[in-house]
Amino acid sequence: MDSILHKLKNGSCNTLGFNGTSSSGSGGCSSNSSSGGGCSHNGIENVHHLHEDVYNNGSPPKRCRLRRRMDSGKKNRPPFPWFGMDIGGTLVKLVYFEPKDITAEEEQEEVESLKSIRRYLTSNVAYSDTGIRDVHLELKNLTMCGRKGNLHFIRFPTQDMLGFIQMGRDKNFSSLHTTLCATGGGAYKFEEDFRTIANLELQKLDELDCLIQGLLYVDSVGFNGHPECYFFENPSDPESENCVKRTCCLDNPFPMLLVNIGSGVSILAVYSKDNYKRVTGTSLGGGTFLGLCCLLTGCETFEEALEMAAKGDSSKRGQTVASSFGHMMSKEKRDSISKEDLARATLVTITNNIGSIARMCAVNEKIERVVFVGNFLRINTVSTKLLAYAMDFWSKGQLKALFLEHEGYFGAVGAFLELLRITDDL
Repeated sequence: MDSILHKLKNGSCNTLGFNGTSSSGSGGCSSNSSSGGGCSHNGIENVHHLHEDVYNNGSPPKRCRLRRRMDSGKKNRPPFPWFGMDIGGTLVKLVYFEPKDITAEEEQEEVESLKSIRRYLTSNVAYSDTGIRDVHLELKNLTMCGRKGNLHFIRFPTQDMLGFIQMGRDKNFSSLHTTLCATGGGAYKFEEDFRTIANLELQKLDELDCLIQGLLYVDSVGFNGHPECYFFENPSDPESENCVKRTCCLDNPFPMLLVNIGSGVSILAVYSKDNYKRVTGTSLGGGTFLGLCCLLTGCETFEEALEMAAKGDSSKRGQTVASSFGHMMSKEKRDSISKEDLARATLVTITNNIGSIARMCAVNEKIERVVFVGNFLRINTVSTKLLAYAMDFWSKGQLKALFLEHEGYFGAVGAFLELLRITDDL
């Protein structure tokens, strides 16, 4: 992202883990019907096939610039395979573009190491014991730099990074690429390992740039014909069946308050794709939740902690927001509480704290659109509904919490876009 002028020089994103003016009360989100249709982007044919009324304000020059950029990419596109990585403190997020328009001639000339990598990544949904391809998030039929294909989303624990690097060496990745685009704190931590073990250099990218550019790109192409963005209807009662998920469109996304919840939390005020600032952050995020749950319950994974929290009753920790875990001062209460209750109480405490900080930032920055992302929200309906409730309650219905389907992958998508160098034209 050589041409981007960084507006932020005083901080770094804490997502090392689960790593226009809007109308009042709506958060600037245009709700769609339950069918998921009606969004202004189809996300199927090409990046530049965006609805001109919503995204380009009817401006043909904008679409022409995109088209010219895509055409020029046909001549200057990088060699396959195309990857982007976000190496967080807890999770590594990887996006991989699978070309679906390979000609017979290309296939015949394709080197075996490239075929091996493509087969390995696309024919499996699990890799070793901990790697997962999130099949439900796959973006299909994209056109990028003149090539048609699908974008895959893969994650694995950061503690297994050395195994990934060794796999790259074994599959002779360095014969295809000498440099990988990566963001996240781990891009610095593992730089020497990539160089010495796999003979690969890392092009280390700014986390906040990658996060924002990746988010804007995925929202622009949509989710296989459906909107990427959603909210919860009737959030005032998060435990009831009336609190239901609804899709919507980020019609004019700016300004927005972007709350990225990974191991820690970063809160950004975003005014355009390259004009933003880091407002604040907190260390009390997904890493704190998992660490406390491991101590209190003996669980070992994020998934296990969430499963326990879903079965627990947080009210047993105490009824007042001002004193989380207040009941634990009583031996009688401590003896009666279950591990599931402790997990739930921990999750509610962390989530309420994030919601409170986000709401105060939105008020201070005078921004009505609050978007929550990050891998802390993966398979975490309890927290998404709690955040929706918190925004609605504390703002008296003036703020609506918005969420995105690809949650924690936007940093990796941003790194991938830097590889293709199309980011500036989004």
